[in-house]
Formats: sequence, structure tokens, C-alpha cells
Amino acid sequence: MAGLLCRLLLCLAAAGAAADLLLEEARRSVDLSTHLAKVSAELSLANAAGGTAASAFLLALEPGLEPRLAYLGVQVKGEEEEENTLEVRETKVKGKSGKFFSVKLPSPLAPGTKVRVSVEMVFTHVLQPYPTHITQSEKQFVVFEGNHYFYSPYFTKTQTTRVKLASRNVESYTKLGNPSRTEDMIEYGPFKDIPPYSQDTLKVHYENNSPFLTITSMTRVIEVSHWGNIAVEETVDLKHTGAVLKGPFSRYDYQRQPDSGISSVKSFKTILPAAAQDVYYRDEIGNISTSHLLVLDDSVEMEIRPRFPLFGGWKTHYIIGYNLPSYEYLYNLGDQYALKMRFVDHVFDEQVTDSLTVKIILPEGAKNIHVDSPYEINRASDELHYTYLDTFGRPVIVAHKSNLVEQHIQDIVVHYTFNKILMLQEPLLVVGAFYILFFTVIIYVRLDFSITKDPAAEARMKVACITEQVLTLVNKRLGLYRHFDEAVNKYKQSRDISTLNSGKKSLETEHKALTNEIASLQSKLKTEGSDLCDKVSEIQKLDGQVKELVLKSSVEAERLVAGKLKKDTYIENEKMHSNKRQDLVTKIDNILDAL
Repeated sequence: MAGLLCRLLLCLAAAGAAADLLLEEARRSVDLSTHLAKVSAELSLANAAGGTAASAFLLALEPGLEPRLAYLGVQVKGEEEEENTLEVRETKVKGKSGKFFSVKLPSPLAPGTKVRVSVEMVFTHVLQPYPTHITQSEKQFVVFEGNHYFYSPYFTKTQTTRVKLASRNVESYTKLGNPSRTEDMIEYGPFKDIPPYSQDTLKVHYENNSPFLTITSMTRVIEVSHWGNIAVEETVDLKHTGAVLKGPFSRYDYQRQPDSGISSVKSFKTILPAAAQDVYYRDEIGNISTSHLLVLDDSVEMEIRPRFPLFGGWKTHYIIGYNLPSYEYLYNLGDQYALKMRFVDHVFDEQVTDSLTVKIILPEGAKNIHVDSPYEINRASDELHYTYLDTFGRPVIVAHKSNLVEQHIQDIVVHYTFNKILMLQEPLLVVGAFYILFFTVIIYVRLDFSITKDPAAEARMKVACITEQVLTLVNKRLGLYRHFDEAVNKYKQSRDISTLNSGKKSLETEHKALTNEIASLQSKLKTEGSDLCDKVSEIQKLDGQVKELVLKSSVEAERLVAGKLKKDTYIENEKMHSNKRQDLVTKIDNILDAL
């Protein structure tokens, strides 16, 4: 397939070269007002009468600028001044060295007709600082070397060149054809009847204090989650590629004099997507607080101010990240998904990126991955990324590209398939992990993993068990007295002696049984050698006193009912017995609390 495509390109180039094409007019503009060289050309391409129709034409690059080409775009202008982008592919011309491109026309150009074509080229690192080293107070001058003529494989009837500079301060420039100069503009031509592949060195030495910022390396990581979020993080290495700072740096002069370090970079603006949120900006030291965020209707503007101003040769490194809602960039139809995001985003105006690595982390289980790119990128081998609750890893698309400019800020589309059932994987893993944890704890607390038995621990456990039984029995025995009090009250109301005798008999029987059980437990505590045995013995003595008071109260109630005791005397005696009984019960409770 690749061989067939190559042969097809060669055929298109041969067809364009064989046809009798010429340039009736070429109007070229060279914009040198920034650190980029932007070349735009308006071409009037004609096919001579009597020839053959041309389906494509050739573009040639100047030999000195070939390795610096970052972007090439060609558009054709229609009858209503509408522009259509044309397909451009690199090709070769037999017998010629250099870099050539075949541009396919929207329709074959018939003999005797012409078409208007617009060509845009962007070159990086072609402006060379001269002098290469300057002090903090000096201005920056650069040199550009190019061609007075529009470099073309076709004969050109007439052409002009207009050079736009960054300032009116020009040290020198070539003067082919007596050019005219106004302020920051130099115009060459018109030149007549220029042969193909004509060259004549154009050289301009002028002042240019625009920011010579270059992204030497950038890694852009896009992590996609089907739970509604896309995380983006960019790691940027930035360098000032202008004239290198010579001598010391004085911050005092830099702040006091407005023209001190005029070619340095204090800050720049990064444009983030309108939906960006949770934005952070940091470096190895930590968060950089000198940034400012401005939310606009169609974007989020972030002013990035490094920790120090950037002079020529100085570098900085930082990380910027943010989150995006996935519904704005992720589309699906059933199990088919398409992620549409920018391959590279805006970092600063007139940006240049020497090396870019993009990593797109897809959800675990994504398959049948396919990438559609608006321009050629270098796909590396896919990787696996592991994070929380991953089992077999998330697929990572890795792509590289070098020498990028703002024109490369375009969308790429990643197609893949994903079974929605896999979204239950992480919740089930969490549930399973907690289930295993709780089950393990349950088993652990119920099993004895000790190699040898601990007699002391067993004795303490046995004493604790006996003590718990003693507490239960004592509380139950105190409850007998409350029931007997109720029987005495009923007797005083009904004067039925059988009610009192029945309550007294029940008290004696149950009290004796409980006291014997407590005594038995007391013996066991004594056998275990616990000092709690003495406290239980004290409880028994106090309980005997409580019982004695309870029985006295019942006897006096009998005398009251029989008329042998006055009511006032009964009330006084009952109050005294109640107080003594309450004191004894309080002592018993205190001992029980101590147990």
C-alpha cells in the first residue's frame, strides 16, 4: 500500500511538471515581526494554451530553509473569494535535489486557464541573534537570510516581495532592484521574467525584541475516564532562544528602568478550553502562586509568570494541569467511542515546540484503537498504565512530533470500542476488597493463633466470666427485695395476711437459692486465687443486713395492720429503715462497679 501511494505521488508530480505551467504573478510577503518567519504567497498559476490539463502543481522549498519548515498550507480561491484547502504531499523530482511538494488541484487546470493559489509557510529558528550575546541593557538584533525571489520550479512573469520587520531600527539590508523602505516595511520588485529555481540572497539585520520563547520539550498526557472526567497535564521545558545574556543580572535595574532587559520574558498567556476547571500550575518546588486565571465566554485565559524573568539562554520547567467534562469531547454510539481533542494546545502566542510527546490514556478494556490525525504524527508502541483498581492496565497511545507551531493546534480523533459492562469492574473490586477485609477480621478475632497456652490469660478470662455471673446474681437478688416491698404494700391495703406470707415465702426460697449460687462462685474465685473473693464476701455480708431490714419492715407492717403500732411511729421507723437500706445498697453498687 505504501509503495502504491509513493508511485501515485510521483505520477502526480510528473503530471504537474510535464504540463506547461507558469506563474503569471507571484506576490510574496515575509513576516519577520516575531521570532518566526511567516511566508505567504499569492500565486496566479496558468496553464499555457496547447498543452495538457494539469491535476497538480509543484512547490519547492529554498535549500537554506528546508530543515526549518514547520508548516505548509495551500488554498485555492474560488469565484466567490472562498478558500478551499488543497491536499499537499511531499514528492521528488527527477534530477533535482531538495524538498518538493505536490499540490493536488480541486479540478484539472485546462490549457489556457489559470487559478489563484494562496501558499502559507512557517519557518522556525531562522532568525539568528547578532550579536549572539548581549548585556541586560542592550537591545536584541537578529539576521535573516532568504531569497529575493519566490523559489519555484516554474517560470515567473512578475513577482514582488514584501518584508515586514519587528521595528524600524534596521542595521542593514540587501538592495537588489532598488527596494523601497517605509518604517518597518521593505518592498522588493517587481521582478520580471524570473527563470525557475532562481536564487539571490536576501539578508536583513534589524532590531527584534519580541519574545524568543521555545518549548524545547513538552509531554501532554490526556487521561480519559468514562465516569465523566478527562484529566489533562502538560509538562513543559521552556527556553529563551534569543541573544544570550552577557554579564550579571541586576534585578534593581530591571525593575527601575523600563527598557532594561527589553528582550526578556516576564510572563505569557496560555489559553485553556472554556470548560477547564481545577487548574494547577507548579514546578519541582511546588505551586507557583504568581499566575492569574481569567474565565472568558469561550476560553480560560491563564497568565503564567515564571519565578524569574527569562533572558537569552535561560530555561524554566513547569507543569500545568486541568480537568474537562468528558461529555464535551467524548462521543459514543453503543460500544463505539470517539475522543476528539487537540493534539497540541495553545501555550503562548507564536509558540514553537521543538519536541512534543502526547500520551492518551484510555479506560481499561478499550480495544480496536484507531487514530485519525489532520497531519502526520509518529506513533510509538502502545503502553500500559496502571492506577487505582486496575487489573490488566489501561492502554496508552503514544505519539511524537517535532517542530510544531500554532497552525498545528488541530483536533485528532481516537476511535475505540469499550464494553460498558467493564464499568462495573471497579465498584465490584471495592466491594470485594471490603468483604475480604471484614471476613478476615472476623476469622482473626475468633481463632487462637498462639503456639503455647497462656495460663495467666486463661485465669483472667475465667475470673472475668465468674465475676460477670456474680454481678448478674447480685442484681437479681436485689430485685427480690423490690418484689417483696410490693407484696408488703398490697398487704397494708388489703389486710390479707396470706399475701404477705406468700411474698415472704417466695423471698426466702429464691434468696436462699441465689445466695448459694453466689457462694459457689465465691469458692471458685478463691480457687483461682483472685482477690475478688473478699469483695464478694463483703457483698454477702451487706446483703444479709439488707435482708434483715426488709424483714423488720414487714414485721412492723404486721403490727401496724394489727393495731399494735401507731401510724406515726411506723412512718418514722420505716423512714429510718429505708435510709439504712439505701446506704447498704449504695455500698453494694460501689463494690459491683469495682468488680
